[in-house]
Amino acid sequence: MRLEWLEDILAVADTGSFTEAADRRHLTPSAFSRRIQQIEDHLGVELFDRTRKPIQLKPTTDENKSEIARLVGSLRQLSTDLQRSSRLSGNRLVIASQHALTAAFTPRVLRVLQSRHAELYVRLRSANLDDCFSLLLARQADLALLYQAPDQELDESAEFLQTLTVGTDRLVPVFSATDDSLLNERFAAGQLPIIAYPNDVFLGQVMDRTILPRVRSLADAVPRVETALTLAALEFAASAIGVAWVPLSLARKELETGSLHDLSATLPSCELTITAARLNDETTKSEDLIWSLLETFPLDQTGDRPA
Repeated sequence: MRLEWLEDILAVADTGSFTEAADRRHLTPSAFSRRIQQIEDHLGVELFDRTRKPIQLKPTTDENKSEIARLVGSLRQLSTDLQRSSRLSGNRLVIASQHALTAAFTPRVLRVLQSRHAELYVRLRSANLDDCFSLLLARQADLALLYQAPDQELDESAEFLQTLTVGTDRLVPVFSATDDSLLNERFAAGQLPIIAYPNDVFLGQVMDRTILPRVRSLADAVPRVETALTLAALEFAASAIGVAWVPLSLARKELETGSLHDLSATLPSCELTITAARLNDETTKSEDLIWSLLETFPLDQTGDRPA
């Protein structure tokens, strides 16, 4: 059993609510529900009586609640001790990177960092936005690299975080360059085939708030495929399945070679801010090295630091 799973069980036991437990665990309700289901599937038993309000523990779960709490305390202490030993070594860095950044932006950061500090060992943990915050707040990551939409604030325990704007990107619509005529026919008929993102992931929320309302003023957005993976969305667009909105950094190579067209002249796009976050407490030499790099090195799409 993972420590985070045991903590999830206790959060539900303490709050009697999946929604409140999700908030305590810094997850969206849907992401938390999926994780609870994953725990129960792994164990092969139901842990909670969902027919009662507030939610109650099943008798077997309740009988083991004190043991779960003891294990959580022991594992947290073990984790703290191991992390302290690792931090003392000074040459290890754990970065939590949002999935959409991991494929294009984050490798550029690591390439420059290790060209200057070859002795540094980096562990990269690619995760969705909620899990990046969870890793950071649980001290399982030293630094998080995240996207922010124009109307979004980092509200996850902000008083405990130090943040830095390190670059900009754009969420742009792309489609196969060899199938423009097919897309134009559908668009002229009032339909736009699109690649959709789930509404409980970051880019799905950006699409719902910023992109799709503007698309619908032009045509009916018709989802053809749904995926949480930007790399998959890029491939679907290249295969002419639908228009995909992906970070410009991710599509740069395909746009330069001409296999994809950027449709921003016709369809809406939006700016994305790239933010680094770390806990606002004592830092290690490794953390300070990458923070200093992010403060001074141009890492956005244009090669310039953001204004």
